[in-house]
Amino acid sequence: MKLSIRTQLDYDFPTQTDVLLQLEAAAIPEQTIEAAHIDISPTLHFARVAGHNTIGDRIWLSVQGKLTVDYSSRIVIRRMTADCSALNAVPVHQLPGETVEYLLPSRYCPSDQFHNLVEAEFGGLLGGARIMAIRDWINSSVAYVAGSSDTSTGALETFVARQGVCRDFAHLLICLARASSIPARFASVYAPGVEPQDFHAVPEVFLDGAWHLVDPTGMAEAGEMAKIGVGRDAADVSFLTSYGPALLNVKTVMVDAV
Repeated sequence: MKLSIRTQLDYDFPTQTDVLLQLEAAAIPEQTIEAAHIDISPTLHFARVAGHNTIGDRIWLSVQGKLTVDYSSRIVIRRMTADCSALNAVPVHQLPGETVEYLLPSRYCPSDQFHNLVEAEFGGLLGGARIMAIRDWINSSVAYVAGSSDTSTGALETFVARQGVCRDFAHLLICLARASSIPARFASVYAPGVEPQDFHAVPEVFLDGAWHLVDPTGMAEAGEMAKIGVGRDAADVSFLTSYGPALLNVKTVMVDAV
């Protein structure tokens, strides 16, 4: 699968502000960057730093006034995919150290509040079979409603409201996976077929010793996503984090299968 990606941002910053960007597709073995270019309007500071788990880059900026970003790339996806329902959970005491943080509650994923739910709803299932049952349950129980949540919405609010956008679907599956003692992390991705087209968010679960992308919205397939970055939840991989007042004028994301 080859993807053509184009992202454009236009912001105003009334005072000098530090900004953290993460919107470029990551250079990792499961995907090859054939071409990429990013144009950023003049800034007071620019520096690249590694993303979470060294997947992808973050860009530190210091800006005042207008900020425009124009990013384009062509990515070949070479990810090996599997039938997750046939995969086993790794016993907790055998998990690699780097997966442990993805068992713990985080800002948007209070997984410690979902133990009773997962046992009541999915207690008869183990490993990947449980994950896929959780995916199907979220897909059928939660409505995808654009604009129904904001940056303060966490998995508990999504569970109660039974509506949200892709990040809310991802947070809820992550919570239920962690409550099942299966490491789960948040992945920011580009994917074709997402409606409305935007940055997309999906969970990634650790089964049989490897990470596997699962999309509870049903809009994207694991073999068609270009990964940007990963983290405990959306707070770790926001496309733009501003440490001061920011006004968004324009945001466009276009992803096409080539």
